[in-house]
Amino acid sequence: MTRIALTIAGSDSGGGAGIQADLKTFHQFGVFGTSVITAVTAQNTRGVQAVYPIAPDAVRAQFDAVAADLPPAAVKTGMLATVELVNVVAAALADHRFPHYVCDPVMVATSGDRLLDANAERTVRDSLVPLATLVTPNLAEAAILTDATVESPEQMERAGRALVALGARAALIKGGHGAGREVTDVLVTATAVRVFTARRLDTASTHGTGCTLSAAITAGLALGDPLADAVARALDFVHRAIATAPGLGGGQGPLNHFTPVSRNAG
Repeated sequence: MTRIALTIAGSDSGGGAGIQADLKTFHQFGVFGTSVITAVTAQNTRGVQAVYPIAPDAVRAQFDAVAADLPPAAVKTGMLATVELVNVVAAALADHRFPHYVCDPVMVATSGDRLLDANAERTVRDSLVPLATLVTPNLAEAAILTDATVESPEQMERAGRALVALGARAALIKGGHGAGREVTDVLVTATAVRVFTARRLDTASTHGTGCTLSAAITAGLALGDPLADAVARALDFVHRAIATAPGLGGGQGPLNHFTPVSRNAG
């Protein structure tokens, strides 16, 4: 039986992140992708030129239409743009109670452009994190969500524990924006901590890494993978997608979403 996954995120006109990256990733994992578009962006590999949030009523209508006919086995959120959209999405998730919600708290693009209003950050923490099967912040996002410095693996673990204490079933603190020759990612649950390490790749092709990772985890959960296995397979997919990136554009280029998915990475 074909599994369905839902992404709730913004559209990237450059095709490397957001809804476009999520749907490409779902397809590569063999999962049928549906979408709720929260914003339309004008962007390319060099940066974000404009963001146009979708009306909250239109976001809720998309959500309800998908839920009524194509209920997902797993769902993720990405760019939500405004506090009004965060509230609408939180209410819809609470109403429909889909299994396996992955919260990617998108706040700033790889290019440095802001993708979430500053006044929406607390709402993400208070309204979305408690609903999440997994929350996947990078170092900067983890620092914002926990009001603490998050740089070292020990601080990453503490941030993960803080997010679990807020209600998330698990937190994956991503170290891709850190320093050093290795990238360290820390998965924290109520009962365990798992550390993933990989060689840091010297490349500018990192646009959409967070979107692709959370989408890959969502696909794995939709397929029935245990959480730790879904995370391991998603990290492996993203690492190889960066390593084989096509080198498109003049800035932060997209990943290679044609990368084969490994069944043995967990």
